[in-house]
Amino acid sequence: MMKNDNLDNLKSEIIKLTKRYGEIKEKKEFIPGKSWILYSGRFFGSEEYESMVEASLDGWVTEGKYTEMFENALSEYLGVHYTSFVNSGSSANLIAISALTSNYLKDKKLNLEDEVITVAAGFPTTVNPIIQNGLIPVFVDVDLGTYNANPNIIKEAISDKTKAIFLAHTLGNPFDVYAIKKIAKENDLFLIEDNCDALGSEYDGKKTGSFGDFSTLSFYPAHHITTGEGGAVSTNNEFFNKIARSFRDWGRDCYCKPGASNTCGMRFSQQFGELPFGYDHKYVYSHIGYNLKATDIQAALGLAQIKKLNFFVDKRRKNFSALYKGLKEYSNLLILPEKTHNSNPSWFGFPITIRDGAGFKRSDIVNYLEKNKIATRMLFAGNITKQPAYLNIKKRIYGSLTNTDKIMNDSFFVGVYPGIGEEQINYMLDIFNKFLKKYN
Repeated sequence: MMKNDNLDNLKSEIIKLTKRYGEIKEKKEFIPGKSWILYSGRFFGSEEYESMVEASLDGWVTEGKYTEMFENALSEYLGVHYTSFVNSGSSANLIAISALTSNYLKDKKLNLEDEVITVAAGFPTTVNPIIQNGLIPVFVDVDLGTYNANPNIIKEAISDKTKAIFLAHTLGNPFDVYAIKKIAKENDLFLIEDNCDALGSEYDGKKTGSFGDFSTLSFYPAHHITTGEGGAVSTNNEFFNKIARSFRDWGRDCYCKPGASNTCGMRFSQQFGELPFGYDHKYVYSHIGYNLKATDIQAALGLAQIKKLNFFVDKRRKNFSALYKGLKEYSNLLILPEKTHNSNPSWFGFPITIRDGAGFKRSDIVNYLEKNKIATRMLFAGNITKQPAYLNIKKRIYGSLTNTDKIMNDSFFVGVYPGIGEEQINYMLDIFNKFLKKYN
């Protein structure tokens, strides 16, 4: 008892010191023209440090109680039944697509060279799992302003080989969910929402990430909340959840949590494949899977972050609105972002496209912003079909990619993340104004 009392006292002292450390470390001063305004980044208080340290002191470094709490908190926030915490958003996308190739889906499963419709103006890890599973990506164009696919084009792109639609809510702006869901239902297609840039976004009052057969999240530091590295796969289908967890957990058929055994009550009394009857269920593999789990320390960090998520989302929306209001007078030079009808985005960034005939190039304004310590980013891969890694893959391009090419040449985005305050927003608008007024 004395040992436990001493450990508890030491733990309490460590947590108090950690809180003080976090309070000092996270104090930041903004100096206009000298301090960088990042496009995104982690936003911590002392709570994140306390949570990570407390979890590490438990000594349980794999999946454990914090993981279960984090998964439950995510499910509750999104309004879904099941969420699996994984080691990255890229892994989440890999699991979501891989799950649809499972033999458990019988004649519904995706087979080699089946088609998956996606956009060419996106991020590689939405496309990569399609290729890695031997499927064919079908690339379609997007609309300028919303940067999402037009549902009519998706409908037209469907062929006899199309089995799924895999779309991201671009920079937090939801795609036309009801129209896309209707197309998927009418054509018996799976729908995966890449929700990695859109945590907190809403469509018709419901959170994005709650509409598809699967949805995915990323918790990389640039995203809405962070666990360092990390991601999640969500679904409302218990059967799909079992398959997804199998792919995450080495491909095993067993669903026991770490440290547990015989959850199903039939550990040594089942027949699988050509194995001897009663082969240990903990070592039965129903899928060619991976180890894509994250750690309990990461989950503890996520729990501290998710408590602040509503604040984060509100701040992103406030920053976005301030930038939009300040740049509206230059709409003759810039294509400003448009939220999708019936949506309330949790913006990842503020996308801008230079209009034809504006009198300047993207490189001109981007270099000016960067020179003045305002970080910029391209809209991810631009036209991914023109990236080196994708030139010779098996693919189908439906229609023209005119807008995608425009994005590749003339689009960029700046930050709206919670680390940007009113002083930084005013500075950003001042720098934009100094550049743009010469052309207006």
